[in-house]
Amino acid sequence: MATPRADILVVGAGIVGLTLVRELLGRGAENVWVVEKEPELGRHASGRNSGVLHAGIYYAPDSRKAQTCLAGNRLMREYCREKGLPVLECGKVVVARDETELPGLDELARRAAANGAPVEMVDEKQLAEIEPAARTVGRALHSLLTAVVDPRAILAALRADVEASGRARILTGVEVQGLAGSAAVRTTAGDIAFGRLVNAAGAHCDVVARHFGVGLDYRLIPFKGIYRKLRRGSRLQVNGNIYPVPDPRNPFLGVHFTRSVHGDVYLGPTAIPAFGRENYGLFRGMDGDAPRIAFEDAVLFVRNRGFRSVALSEPRKYIPSFLHRDAARLVKEFDPGEVESAEKVGIRPQLVDWRTKTLVMDFLVERSGDTLHVLNPISPAFTSAMALARQVADEHFPS
Repeated sequence: MATPRADILVVGAGIVGLTLVRELLGRGAENVWVVEKEPELGRHASGRNSGVLHAGIYYAPDSRKAQTCLAGNRLMREYCREKGLPVLECGKVVVARDETELPGLDELARRAAANGAPVEMVDEKQLAEIEPAARTVGRALHSLLTAVVDPRAILAALRADVEASGRARILTGVEVQGLAGSAAVRTTAGDIAFGRLVNAAGAHCDVVARHFGVGLDYRLIPFKGIYRKLRRGSRLQVNGNIYPVPDPRNPFLGVHFTRSVHGDVYLGPTAIPAFGRENYGLFRGMDGDAPRIAFEDAVLFVRNRGFRSVALSEPRKYIPSFLHRDAARLVKEFDPGEVESAEKVGIRPQLVDWRTKTLVMDFLVERSGDTLHVLNPISPAFTSAMALARQVADEHFPS
């Protein structure tokens, strides 16, 4: 029996995989297959993120993140309007918790200007008009184009677009297990041959890449993001997003407040070193990879000062009072009694350059023969996805 063959085989039906397939179909691609190891879409990062569409204020101007974040924000908001999907055009304020953070606020403003992101530096009186509950020291940065969407609704719409094309198929519950020759993969549903392969496997992108001898100098270290949320009827009113000035040593944005499109206000996330790519519970999701992760965490603890700071401070946020302490510094009044647990929890699959023991700050796209690998698909990957898809298609799938 002949091995079934896809002209283009995409591994992973998260936001990166689906937006790239949609882009390629729009350019005339035929016989595109997508394999997804889960029985449904959105079980991991693409469906578990905060839904915030970032606006390009954090990223070095020469990075892929900077090149795609603001453009991706605009494309995603346009897509939501076209499809009638919920989008909250609420903006974001970044506040200084003390005077030492003011230079960091100014650096964000400089990066925003370099990236073309519209922002305003506002004083405390202006901040009170935008987010009455927010607290800052002297001034705050107002990001005008930050918005909030429903990630799962977007995934469902993208899936419908892909399947309606008649030129692509999405196979769920199918996991890539290795190679079956030079141009075929072995999966749980049998071998699949391909003309081109795109690895968009999210938290498992490094595993898939290694099948092809790609990314051998990198390690993936997962971080767990835990959220809590305000009780309905809370006196603390949040109109959109209230963020702290981030620690420049790490690619994490810190505990913040976000109002969802459905009206819930979330506090979080943490950045707790996790012991599995799907370690969503305290122990749930720990697997055979845990010893490797624990060893590499220990190496980073010794070699990387920024990681050591995270490893020492973040795990205590399993205890709500420590997470509440961070949140309380962003607002004028905070009552822990108005906060409850939330089911939302995610994993950030952070790539580490093992040669230098440093966290990789940008998306990586590496090509090997007829295979293409999207590595380090971390925030703002959901925001950037549509623009990143165009960039990748322009670079690697010329018409």
